[in-house]
Amino acid sequence: MCGRYAASRRPEDLAGIFEIEKWEPEESLEPDYNVAPTKEVYAVLDRPLKDAGGPEPVRQLRKLKWGLVPSWSKTPEGGARMINARAETVHEKPSYRRAFSTRRCLLPADGYYEWVTGRQERDLEVEGRTKRPRKQPYFVTPADGSVFAMAGLYEFWRDRTLPDDHPQAWWVTCSVITTEAEATPLAVAPADGPHALADIHPRMPLMLTPDRWEAWLDPARTDPDELTSLLAPPPAGLMRAFPVSTAVSNVRNNGPELLKELEAPEEGTLF
Repeated sequence: MCGRYAASRRPEDLAGIFEIEKWEPEESLEPDYNVAPTKEVYAVLDRPLKDAGGPEPVRQLRKLKWGLVPSWSKTPEGGARMINARAETVHEKPSYRRAFSTRRCLLPADGYYEWVTGRQERDLEVEGRTKRPRKQPYFVTPADGSVFAMAGLYEFWRDRTLPDDHPQAWWVTCSVITTEAEATPLAVAPADGPHALADIHPRMPLMLTPDRWEAWLDPARTDPDELTSLLAPPPAGLMRAFPVSTAVSNVRNNGPELLKELEAPEEGTLF
C-alpha cells in the first residue's frame, strides 16, 4: 500500500523532469517530507486548458488533494479511505474505472514510507507480552536518486452546497495505484533488514518509468486492455530501502531529518 510518502522537489525541478507546459506559481507547495492522506500534493496530468478554447491536452502540474472522491459521491467524507487503488482491479471498480479510462496522472515523490514489525516485537506479540508491537519505518526510494513517479488517478467532485463561483465548489482529488511488491532483491538493502520490498509489505506503489509516462498520461488512450498493459511492475532492482526514525510515524513531524538513514533499526525493532 501507500499511506505516507515524501515529496520535496520544487515545482521548477518537476517542470523540467516532466516537461510541464503549464503550472500556476500560486499553487506552489512547500517541500513535504511526511505526506499523509487528505494533504494537497503535486500531480502531473495532460488535460486541455479550461480557457484556451482548444481540445489539445496540455502537460500540467496541478495541486490535488490525496484521497479520491468519485464524481457521483454525495459527500467527500470517503476520500480519506480511497488513497490507494489496486492495479489488479482498478479498471472494474465503480469508484475508479471512469478515472482510469481518461483521468490518469503521475504523483511525483522522493519515495514512500512503509512500516515493519521487527522480529523481537513479533516474538513479544506471539507470547502475548505486547498488544501494540513497535514498528520500524523504512524509506523506499529509487537507488539512482531519480524521481519516484507513482501511477495515479484523479477525479472532479462538485460540492452542490456551494454556488458555482465559490473557490471550493470543485474538489480535485487523487489516488495512488498499488501493485504486488517485488520479491526480487533490492538494489541496495540494509545489512540487518529486509532484502526485498515484499519483506517490508505485500503491496507497493506502482512506479512508472519515464518510457511509460507519455502513454499513461494521454487522455486519448481509453482502451482497457492497452491501459492495463501499462500497469506492469517496473523492472526489478531499481529500488533501495533503509530504516528511518520512528518520528515519521507522527504526521506532525516534518522535515528533511525524517529521510536520514539510520545505521541500524531502532532498539527493539530489529528485523
